[in-house]
This record gives sequence, C-alpha cells and structure tokens, in this order.
Amino acid sequence: MDDPANALIEMLAGSLRKTGLTTLPSPTRMRIAILEDDRSQLELFTHWLTLAQHHAVSFERGEDLMVSIGQERFEMLILDWNLPDASGIDILTRVRQTSKVPVLFCTARGEQDDVVQALRASAHDYLIKPVRRLELSARIDSVARRANKVHTKDEVFEVNDLRVDCMARAMSRQDTLFNLSDKDFDLAVLFLRNIGRLLSRRYIHEAVWGTIGAVTSRALDTHVSQIRSKLGLIPNNGWQLKGVYGHGYRLEQVSGDEAWKKPEVML
Repeated sequence: MDDPANALIEMLAGSLRKTGLTTLPSPTRMRIAILEDDRSQLELFTHWLTLAQHHAVSFERGEDLMVSIGQERFEMLILDWNLPDASGIDILTRVRQTSKVPVLFCTARGEQDDVVQALRASAHDYLIKPVRRLELSARIDSVARRANKVHTKDEVFEVNDLRVDCMARAMSRQDTLFNLSDKDFDLAVLFLRNIGRLLSRRYIHEAVWGTIGAVTSRALDTHVSQIRSKLGLIPNNGWQLKGVYGHGYRLEQVSGDEAWKKPEVML
C-alpha cells in the first residue's frame, strides 16, 4: 500500500504543475544554513530553498559553518552527518552550547540508532536521503512552526535582576520600567540572549533591523551606548557591554576584578 504522506506530496506536486508553479512557497521566509559535503547535493538543496523563497547559505565544512554562526544570524540549520572535518552530531553539540536554532538533519544514515542519537542531541527533525523537494520544504515549515511555539513559552525571562517581557515589550529592574525605543529593546534582548558571545555587526544588523545597511555603523554604536546607559550595563553593576574592534559587541557578566582586567572599548 502506498504511503499516504507520499501520495499527498505527489498530489500537491501535480497541482503545482497544473498551475505552472514549481514549488510551494514557504509561509515564513528564513535564512537557512546548509551543511553538506556533496557539492551536487548542496547545490540542489540550495536551489530548492531558493524556490521556496528562503535565503540559503551553503557550507561544505563544519568549521566554516561554526565560524559563520558566530558572525551571522540563521533561523535554521540543515546538517549532513558525514563530513570531511567533523560529524553532524559534533557540529550540533557545538551549536547547542550557544544557540537554540532549529536543526534539521538530512543524511543518508537511516538506522534507528542514528535517528535517536540526533533527536536526543536536540535536533528538531531527521530526513533520510534521497529527499524530495516538497517533503523537504514541508519539513522545514513544520520545524519552524514547532520552534516558534517553543520560543513563545520564553516570552518572559529574567537575567540577574533584569526582567524581560517580550510580549509586552517591557524591561524592568525591581519593578522599575526602562524607557526603551523598539530597536533599543530588540537590541537589549539580543545581547541578553547571547551573554558571553561575540556578535558581529552583520549579525546584529540582520537580527534587529532585518537587513544589512538598514542602519549605519555610527547609528548602531549610538543604540548600544543608549542601552548600556539606560540598563546600567557597566562593571560596577556586574556587566560589561564592550566593543571588539573590527568585529562587533559582546555582553559579559564580570566581577569587579575582571572589569579592571578587561577595560571597556567604546566604538
């Protein structure tokens, strides 16, 4: 008996061909990193994601992806398992040290133990090659929806004495509300969700303004200065929001002694 899911996919594909379309547009456009060492497979996946109106960024080596993750913003990762410099599981483990970004495995390894290992390592889904275009697109959309539901549970969070209510777009300390503009609030949340992580200017631009070039470097520096001042992100309060020349910014929690060793850089 045919798989009902496969039958549905074929039915959708037939409907698309009749209307002259080649793929289902995704309800949410995302910036997606693809890690795949087979160049022909990588080009195919990139083409499929582009057809679905996603922005696909391709990588053949795990280390290159890890460097880019520290500098750019991705809404999802698609990982192969067998890579020339690392395994997909190794990459996932490293990613999870700093990020909750949704991860979809797409690999030829189809043993049950492999699937279980990936899911237990916090992958969101697992696809076994060969993969069909519409199925990949549907899985991406499904992972995105589930990840968004999980994220909404974290609408209110606290970091030390700072309380952040993302739904109300409010930030307070000991019941005292801060007067923040929309972009200052988004920027502060970005730093508080990435404590200790160096965020490149490109990453910050994409995460807060949605595109590169939407704000000048000087304007970004002004926003950083404003939230540093308004939120009291200074060494005397146990914080240091410092600029790293030529790279970006990092928010760190520091003690008084550490603050003397790591002077703040004002960009």
